[in-house]
Amino acid sequence: MPATPLLLSIDQGTTSSRAVLFEKDGRCAFIAQLEFKQLFPQPGWVEHDPEEIWATTLSVVRDAVAAGRRMNRQIAAIGITNQRETTVIWDRHNGKPVYNAIVWQDRRTASHCDTLKQAGHEPTVMAKTGLLLDPYFSATKITWILDQIPDARRRAETGDLAFGTIDSFLLWRLTGGKNHATDATNAARTLLFNIHSNRWDTELLSLFDIPAALLPLVTDCAADFGHTSHTLLDESLSIGGMAGDQQAAAFGQACFRPGMIKSTYGTGCFVLMNTGGTAVASQNKLLTTIGYRLNGQSSYALEGSIFVAGAAVQWLRDGLGLIKTAEETEAIANTLEHNQGVYLVPAFTGLGAPHWDADARGALLGLTRGTGIKEIVRATLESVCYQTHDLFQAMADDGVTPTRLRVDGGMVSNRWLCQFLADILELPVQRPVQTETTALGAAYLAGLQCGLFDSFQDLEQNWQLDTEFSPALRADTREALLEGWHQAIRRVRSAPST
Repeated sequence: MPATPLLLSIDQGTTSSRAVLFEKDGRCAFIAQLEFKQLFPQPGWVEHDPEEIWATTLSVVRDAVAAGRRMNRQIAAIGITNQRETTVIWDRHNGKPVYNAIVWQDRRTASHCDTLKQAGHEPTVMAKTGLLLDPYFSATKITWILDQIPDARRRAETGDLAFGTIDSFLLWRLTGGKNHATDATNAARTLLFNIHSNRWDTELLSLFDIPAALLPLVTDCAADFGHTSHTLLDESLSIGGMAGDQQAAAFGQACFRPGMIKSTYGTGCFVLMNTGGTAVASQNKLLTTIGYRLNGQSSYALEGSIFVAGAAVQWLRDGLGLIKTAEETEAIANTLEHNQGVYLVPAFTGLGAPHWDADARGALLGLTRGTGIKEIVRATLESVCYQTHDLFQAMADDGVTPTRLRVDGGMVSNRWLCQFLADILELPVQRPVQTETTALGAAYLAGLQCGLFDSFQDLEQNWQLDTEFSPALRADTREALLEGWHQAIRRVRSAPST
């Protein structure tokens, strides 16, 4: 009897490109990963070289395909998941980008967003897209490229240029320029897509002065995205799944029922709660977004977005040289009974939800002569948990009261962090056996498209609990810690909290 085919997931993230082979039961059979350079041309600007993204992606995909051949296993289909909002514009004729990719963390268009807010456009934008007017999203990035790169606007209007988030750029390259498409979850993060009518919105295109000729076709998350060019992999593989990284993680966590909630701890931290067929409008600066779209029907989600989580640990390692590996942080945190009042607010590129302060900047507060490397490292881990608490408080203020949280991403291998998170949230935190849920979600979508899976029930049966962390912190201690955090937040805000 032939072996069950594997699923290949392309997980193109903010700091690395990965290819993962999954068994049908969700077990990981192979991973290849390559980091790439982070470019910071000016304070608040963050860019990637699209050619380096492509080169690293192609390299890890080739490694995965070769691994599948060594196992004598077929690959049923490819799923793609990606860093969302990051913006690329390229020439349709030769495939070359006209400028670096402007990363989701980039804040260069803050003044453009402020101008649109002051003109009174944010309520309309929110009603159509579920998003706030913020440089985080793609639209003002597109406008910046069209206005700053010579002749780019004219070429866009004549149809010679193409826009895409990273998924779309990779799809174009993988299919040899045949397919210019994206899925509904990525389209929903551009400020140009109406999440209620499920189409690009002409009023929004006019507001941001973006030609419709730039835009990709929008499809379901499980769909026929074409096949890889035979010249790339010496075979042609079907591409059947696509979702932005946070929606893919929720899918990989089997958050298919309304009320289910997950939080992913990677470069940033992102909390998504399934709200089913209802697009719930937050009154507390959370985002309303498309969780997934299948068979033409959208399932919606409430989202809280934190810009810096694992990136703060990377800063400890690469920026300050305080640690050699991220893994060291767990042992360091465990050596301290308390943190002596030290707080890190990692607003390196502003603050995301629920503050949405593009001008806030990071700060290390509460330092004394007794402060050392251990306290700074622990404050960095704690900041991730405090920021998550801010999101859960916003959800509570919106009338949402989760009873438990499923977590994933690279940081959740740190048991100290998971326990502190449970303590600060006063909720059980569930870490699954398979924490590669972002890549797994893309694989699941591809598996649904190619018929390897028949239903959500097949996928739910794959989810297995590894560890549940229960809250164990005294209430008065927790409240004192949170009060210190709130004071720290107030000190870095660029304007009074509202």
